[in-house]
Amino acid sequence: MVTATHSKAAGKSVRKRAGRTYDSALKYLFAQTDYEQMLRVRYNRDTFSLERMRLLMKKLGNPHKKIRTVHIAGTKGKGSTAAMLASMLQSCGYKVGLYTSPHIQDVRERIQVNGTMVSQAALARLICRAEPLIEKMTDDKPTFFEIFTALAFCHFADMEVDVAVVETGLGGRLDSTNVLKPSVCGFTSISRDHMHQLGSSLGLIATEKAGILKSNTPAVSVQQEPEARRALEKAAKATKAQLMFTGEDIEFSFRVESSRQNGCHTRVCLTTPQSRFEHLPVPLLGEHQALNCGLALALLDQLKAQGMKIDDQAAIQGLAGVYLPGRMEVLSETPRILVDGAHNAASMHALMRAIGQHIPYDSMVMVFGCASDKDIPGMMAEIATGADKVVFTQATDNPRAAKPKDLAAAYEEITGRVGQIAEDFPHAVRIAHNAVSREDLICICGSFCLVGEAKVLLGN
Repeated sequence: MVTATHSKAAGKSVRKRAGRTYDSALKYLFAQTDYEQMLRVRYNRDTFSLERMRLLMKKLGNPHKKIRTVHIAGTKGKGSTAAMLASMLQSCGYKVGLYTSPHIQDVRERIQVNGTMVSQAALARLICRAEPLIEKMTDDKPTFFEIFTALAFCHFADMEVDVAVVETGLGGRLDSTNVLKPSVCGFTSISRDHMHQLGSSLGLIATEKAGILKSNTPAVSVQQEPEARRALEKAAKATKAQLMFTGEDIEFSFRVESSRQNGCHTRVCLTTPQSRFEHLPVPLLGEHQALNCGLALALLDQLKAQGMKIDDQAAIQGLAGVYLPGRMEVLSETPRILVDGAHNAASMHALMRAIGQHIPYDSMVMVFGCASDKDIPGMMAEIATGADKVVFTQATDNPRAAKPKDLAAAYEEITGRVGQIAEDFPHAVRIAHNAVSREDLICICGSFCLVGEAKVLLGN
């Protein structure tokens, strides 16, 4: 087991300055402390230090203060909501930055402007700009995520974006993105995940997410479980933030319908004093994406209320063009292979429900692997509601990955069913391929690491 706390002495050894090549710059970046790769990380002001982040930002000229931002927190749906909002803003003629995590195949996916990843040359220049400043922080070196977040803000400032849509990493209160003073905050659905860091109850987790709220700044949330809602409302009252909920304070509804042209799909309606969006098709599959779409529209409306010129028809066109890899993405038709980054019980429930609504199949073979610190019992119970056969495996490059034999044991204990074990992902795919016929479905899920590996393997 790998454990970590951010030591003040960490990084005192002098590293060789990154060269001008992209590969050497990335090598330097990946040499920094990376909590995403660690199984147990203490969640406190030493490991996740906003003061350290603020110092780094000051050394870089505080680029985050030069751009308008939207800040999005939550457990599931942050990336989808951010992508939909960014696409609508871009379609309205704005230059839009988008910062999300994790990536699926290329770390540059995390930093985009108008849908284009930061170039290798630009990222290398950003790293080389930050490296001498980082090396001077000898007593308290910033982490990989802090550095990468700072680089994103530098890139957005360099590109002179009109607005940047920023997704939090872990939690919100201590997350490095929380140096922002956004125009509006958004909250996607909050559920149980990262409980070792954020807390064992929904209220504690929601309190950490609510840490992004700022005084006199509007915030919009989807409908939440009562415990999470109370935590958000308490934090909003303490910070004097204006908190609104779609479906209550903001008129919002959705329905699932089917047509010969579009098949089974979801449509949303959202009405405010500034906007009237009626029966818009949700570009991403699943009822849960309707909630994310409603939140994106509500955030767009808040920006409109603050003076940004938003053409509703242009926004609708932008929404229709949204594509998000790794979310119910079909990689192959023969055999039919679908991948999804669902990595907690709530997202697995949403995935199983969405597949049932949108993907016709006779039998489902699931290839599953996840991190060992996830809610494995909860995910096992959800898997059993949809999968006819399960092959447990692990991603090659994830040091936090649960052992396939442990996943299989948990599955049998919780569901009474027996799953198959494959020690590596290519073997798992071969097993699944041999088990399906023409009308069956292979579903690969459990982590974005696994999705990334699937896209490389099946792309080749």
